[in-house]
Amino acid sequence: MPKDTITPDDEQKIMAAIADAEQRTSGEIRVHVESNCAGDVLDRATEVFADLHMHQTELRNGVLFYVAIEDHQFAVLGDAGINAIVPDHFWEDITAEVIRHFKQKKYADGLAKGIRMAGEQLKAHFPYSPKGDTNELSDDISFGD
Repeated sequence: MPKDTITPDDEQKIMAAIADAEQRTSGEIRVHVESNCAGDVLDRATEVFADLHMHQTELRNGVLFYVAIEDHQFAVLGDAGINAIVPDHFWEDITAEVIRHFKQKKYADGLAKGIRMAGEQLKAHFPYSPKGDTNELSDDISFGD
């Protein structure tokens, strides 16, 4: 079960990284953790992205961190707005950093680092606006089976 791997302290660390990143950008970041990934990891991440309504942000600047703990699968997926402007290697760099931590079983540290990396790019391209900037998506971690 994902909740056995991601402790309450881990959840707090991950959610703090999301809140920190989102204070500097209008972008939205979500984390979804489940035990297994049936099929291709990017296909599953795309399904979760849609299930979490991440494509409904005003600027299409949502980012999903998807983890299947038992299958050792990870994907980071950005919506059309951010994909159009980040450097080509951006998602690969985040993935490599997160997986480096995962190999040491430091899931929360890896996710927090990746979230902060994504937050930096979001800040550069989608800066926070004190006028009317709202948190469009929950910062809570979503869990699957």
